[in-house]
Amino acid sequence: MPGRIDESRPFLAVNIALLTVSDSRTPETDTSGDLLAGRIAEAGHTLAARLILPDDEDRLAAQFAAWAADPEIDVVISTGGTGVTGRDVTPEALRRVIEKPIEGFGELFRWLSFAKIGTSTVQSRALAGVAKGTYFFAVPGSTSACRDAWDEILVLQLDNRHRPCNFVELMPRLREHEA
Repeated sequence: MPGRIDESRPFLAVNIALLTVSDSRTPETDTSGDLLAGRIAEAGHTLAARLILPDDEDRLAAQFAAWAADPEIDVVISTGGTGVTGRDVTPEALRRVIEKPIEGFGELFRWLSFAKIGTSTVQSRALAGVAKGTYFFAVPGSTSACRDAWDEILVLQLDNRHRPCNFVELMPRLREHEA
């Protein structure tokens, strides 16, 4: 895999909020949320908040906006609601909040996913963006999709030691236009 971890730099933990979007998951059955929470802890980051909300666009947008306004949240990862059915509204809710999309995240996620599930990856509307200095990443709800998104993209981009660049080192500059 291109890029490398520069061990000479100190690791900087970030505060991550985790949202599972589902009409049927409970804390006992949220395997995708459990996987991400475990990966977040293993990487050395802080799980600052964790919720399960139903596929309700207004409630999701309100939660995304609340976390964007919370200075204690650096990153939000949501899982679920990114498909194409009538109940899948996570992208619509997130687009109401983000100020700057990160198109490459969804593109890279689908490219990586193509190697595993072929053309079925076109059904994913994974996306990312920035709002009020907070990063947002919306990934599909399957455990394998969460594993791929974390292990192949997020664990590296949320590590300030990753070279040649990463999202963490840009955090101090995300609000430059607001100053």
